[in-house]
Amino acid sequence: MNFNNLELSEEILSAINDVGFEHMTEIQEKSIPIILQGYDVIGRSNTGTGKTAAFGIPVIEQIEKNKENVQVLILCPTRELAQQACDEIKKFSRYKKHVKPLAIFGGVNIDKQIYQLKRGANLIIGTPGRVIDHINRRTIKLNTLKTIVLDEADEMLQMGFREDIEAILNHIPDERQTILFSATMPSEILAITKEYQNNPVLIKTISKSKTVDAIEQLYYNIPYGKKFDALTLLLISYNYKSSMIFCNTKKMVDELSDSLINRGFKAVGIHGDMKQSQRTAVMNSFKSGKTSILVATDVAARGIDVSGVDAVFNYDLPQDNEYYIHRIGRTGRAGKTGTAHTLINNKKQLFELQGIAKHTKSDIKESPLPDKAAIINKKMIAYADSFETKRNDVIYNESYNLINLLKESGWTSDEIALHLVNEAFSKVVQNIPEVSVIKHSRNTSEPKNSRKSDYSDYKSSAVAMININIGRKQKINPNFILGALVDATGISGKNFGKINIHDNFSVVEVPKNKIDYIISSMRNGKINGKKVVLTKAEKKNNRRKQPDIRNKRQKDNKHFSRIYKKKG
Repeated sequence: MNFNNLELSEEILSAINDVGFEHMTEIQEKSIPIILQGYDVIGRSNTGTGKTAAFGIPVIEQIEKNKENVQVLILCPTRELAQQACDEIKKFSRYKKHVKPLAIFGGVNIDKQIYQLKRGANLIIGTPGRVIDHINRRTIKLNTLKTIVLDEADEMLQMGFREDIEAILNHIPDERQTILFSATMPSEILAITKEYQNNPVLIKTISKSKTVDAIEQLYYNIPYGKKFDALTLLLISYNYKSSMIFCNTKKMVDELSDSLINRGFKAVGIHGDMKQSQRTAVMNSFKSGKTSILVATDVAARGIDVSGVDAVFNYDLPQDNEYYIHRIGRTGRAGKTGTAHTLINNKKQLFELQGIAKHTKSDIKESPLPDKAAIINKKMIAYADSFETKRNDVIYNESYNLINLLKESGWTSDEIALHLVNEAFSKVVQNIPEVSVIKHSRNTSEPKNSRKSDYSDYKSSAVAMININIGRKQKINPNFILGALVDATGISGKNFGKINIHDNFSVVEVPKNKIDYIISSMRNGKINGKKVVLTKAEKKNNRRKQPDIRNKRQKDNKHFSRIYKKKG
């Protein structure tokens, strides 16, 4: 359906035309008319399907003139997603001068945001933690709010934002429109919809299997210690204009991005320990094409929307099936095709990958690595073709003089040409590694000692407690702790249990079999910019001391013995 078929204002239609949109996506076609009518909405749709426009266009239309207070609040899980949504909404509202969007999120100076709020903002896009902060400071007043949107609701819950979301929902008027968008519908989402929405309209779009249809999915069995060489081969062979590489930990992001730069690739890394100014610089560099490779963790990449990513690389196998969907969804967008490459090392990872394929209902094909000889031959042809452009180059007299000098020293013309070409081309040859792909049996039965995931759900395994030396007085929220743990360890957020925050320390429930790994991963780590120390929490022994039954029996026997003697 065309946007012109909807009852939209001329200002909105002009802005849509400027953006280049013509036909609506499925989620836009189903959502916009319902939201315009004022209904509460539950939208189930995956990343990259046009959700921002699906809720952004109708909420812009509903903002009234001559009212300075906040009328619309949009909550997003990450800083990047909040800024991205704000930028898109600004494009759609460019001809509606009374609409004043503003993005607010942590990691930046709050004073500047307070100044912008005082100047006027009637449509706010923000992260839950920073919105709560402004509410407590009374720099945001939501008593006139008409519409609230929860974008990527499942991710916000997984990052520990539930308490903040519920606090915000309890703080706004009862008579409002509540819109919720989520890729999945876990029980926590259903609980929120039941309590805070009024007869919501459920809108579903294409299934996950359809989402990945435009993406070619390949995997490679790589020998231990050869994964970086294999990645290098793939990057050199395909020579993508832009690509994203996913790792499970911040440490691996740093190490891999540094290694790629040392090999001559234009790469940059992004993760949760970086300051907002650094993250912004990284994203600007990648979006502008200055760097062609972005290395990221799942948490840091959440909300990043870069059009035209040619390929995605799973350098580390994701620990959660949903992460796989979000990763490969960065490519193959807006009707374009894309490629997802996954590197694995052993049979266990092969079985896990087969589980991912089954979950996503997609075909992940085994592929051979590019052949080194074929790559070199391709480079030789390209190098030879480049000589055609040199035929009309200006030749300096000094060049002739140098050749004559070399000939006088005994060099032939062929020897001179050979050594010059060798000097120019040797770096290309030396930079291309050679890796043999492992051939595993196609037996799909799971090994006896294998589990479905390295990190099984904490609820189905033994749990332990970890102490963290920061708490309420350091202005720490559960989402800060959970985000840092997920980013540092690569363990899915759902594998962590309760997070109890006290005045000067916090206690987190973690899988018992991963406690040492978690503490090690967070060594020298930071949470919300503050250095932290993690230690094992000692469980108090509350069991009552059992009486010494043997001594009691001995005392009883003596007592009865005395009585018996007296009677005798």
